[in-house]
Amino acid sequence: MGFTLGIDIGTFESKGVLVEDGGRIVAQASCSHELIVPRPGWAEHRAEQDWWSDFVTITRGLLGDSGIDPPEIRAVATSAIGPCMLPVDRDGAPLINAVLYGVDTRAGDEIADLNQAIGEATILTRCGNALTAQSVGPKILWFRRNHPELWARTGKILSSTSYLTFKLTGEQVIDHYTAASFSPLYDIARQDWCFDLADICAPELLPKLMWSTEIAGHVQESAAAETGLAAGTPVICGTIDAAAEAVSVGVNAPGDMMMMYGSTIFIILLSDTALSDARLWHAPWLFPGQHAAMAGLATSGTLTHWFRDQFASELPRDSAFAMLTREADASPPGAKGLLCLPYFSGERTPIHDSHAKGCFFGLDLTHNRGDMYRAVLEGIAAATRHIADTYAEAGRRPARVLAVGGGTRNRPWLQATSDITGLDQIVCEVTTGASYGDAFLASLAVGSAEPGDITTWNPGARTIKAERHVAYERQYPLFLKLYEQTRDIMAALDKGR
Repeated sequence: MGFTLGIDIGTFESKGVLVEDGGRIVAQASCSHELIVPRPGWAEHRAEQDWWSDFVTITRGLLGDSGIDPPEIRAVATSAIGPCMLPVDRDGAPLINAVLYGVDTRAGDEIADLNQAIGEATILTRCGNALTAQSVGPKILWFRRNHPELWARTGKILSSTSYLTFKLTGEQVIDHYTAASFSPLYDIARQDWCFDLADICAPELLPKLMWSTEIAGHVQESAAAETGLAAGTPVICGTIDAAAEAVSVGVNAPGDMMMMYGSTIFIILLSDTALSDARLWHAPWLFPGQHAAMAGLATSGTLTHWFRDQFASELPRDSAFAMLTREADASPPGAKGLLCLPYFSGERTPIHDSHAKGCFFGLDLTHNRGDMYRAVLEGIAAATRHIADTYAEAGRRPARVLAVGGGTRNRPWLQATSDITGLDQIVCEVTTGASYGDAFLASLAVGSAEPGDITTWNPGARTIKAERHVAYERQYPLFLKLYEQTRDIMAALDKGR
C-alpha cells in the first residue's frame, strides 16, 4: 500500500491531502493567507511566504497527523492559482510579489499595444486566445517596462505551480495547460513557445514545457529538510488549481464541464477539438490529444467575503455566512426586483472588461440585507449564465455539469445557478477539491491509478435540479441590459480616479 500527496494553493486558502491507493483520504490540512491588493486592479501574493510556507506547513501537518513514514509516499503533486507571473532571479529568488491571474488588470496598456503591433486576429489564430487580463504575456511586458533594474536581474518567469516545483526539485518547468495562458508567447497548434510575434522576453526566460503528469524531478535534500518529505520522492509537473479541481470530480470526457465555486467561478469544458472564440479561453488539456475551453468570472466567493465583511461585520466570523444564508433564503427568487452586477474587480469572460464595475440596482426602502445578499448570489449566477450562453453560441453545450469548491456548501447560490442557467449540477461525494485532484494526478503519474478510476475514487452524491422561476426569466435580460447601458459610465469613472 502506498500514498500520494496533493497540495493546492488558492487565493485565500491552501489545502492538502494524503491519499491512500484507491482514493481514501487518510489526512487533510489547510491554512490561510491574504490576497494583497496594493491598488485598484492589482492582485498579488508573496511567493515565499504565501505559497511555499503554506506548502511546508501543510506537508508537515499531514505527516504528523497521519503518522505515515515519508518514504511510503509514492509521488507529490501541486497545483495553485493561475495563470500567475512571478519573475525570479538566477538563483530562483522572487524579485517582486507574484502578479495574479485575471483579477489583476494592471497590464491594460500592454494588451492594447500588443494587439496593435501584432493584430488581434493573428493572436487568436496563433495562440488560441485573445489577449485579456488573464494573459501572462502582457504582464511580463508590464514588468519589463516598469522595473528595468529588476528585469536585468531576471533569470526565469515562473507560474505559481512552477515555483513550488522549483522549490521541491530545483527544476523550472510548466505544464502546457498553464503555458497556453502566456499569450502571445505560446503557439497553440505547435504546442510550444513562440517568440516571433512580439519582443517580450528571451526564450531562456521561460520554463521547460511538460505535460501535467510527467515527472518534473525529485525532492531535493534542502526541500526534504524543510518539509519532512523523503529526498528522492517523485514530483510531477502539476497544473493550475482549476484543472486539478476538474480532475477531482471526474471531468475526463468530451462534454464534461466543471463549475468551480471558489474565490471566482471558473468553468472548464472538455472537447475533442480546439475551440477558437475570443470570448473564452482555450488550452491543451492535461494530457496529449485533449482540449479544454475555459471561462471565469473575476469575483465570486471573493464578493461574498466582501459582502460579509462590509454588511455583517457584527456577526461572529465563523457563523456569519450561515446567518446570511438564512436571510437570503427568506428573500424570494429575484430578491424583490433587486439586481447586482458582480463586477467588483472588472470582469473576465465573456465581456473582458477591466473597467466593469459592481453595483446594486433597484434598491428601495423595502429591501433588507437578506435581499442584498441574495442579489449578490443571483448576480454571480446571472454572470455564470452569460458564460453558459456563450458556450452554446460557440457550439459547445455540456453533456453533464460537475460542481466543486467551497461554494457548493452555499445552498441558495448553488440552486440559483442551476435555476438561472437551466443546468443540472452533480455534486460529488468528496468536495476536497484541487488537492484531491492533485493526489489522483500523482497516482496516474506513478501507475497506481488509471484515468477512469476517478469515478470510484469520487462518485456523484447528489444532483441540483434546475427549477423555473418567472422572476429570473424577467430579470436576466435586464441584467445584461444594465451592463450594456452603463459600461460607458464605468469606463469614465476609471478615467477620473
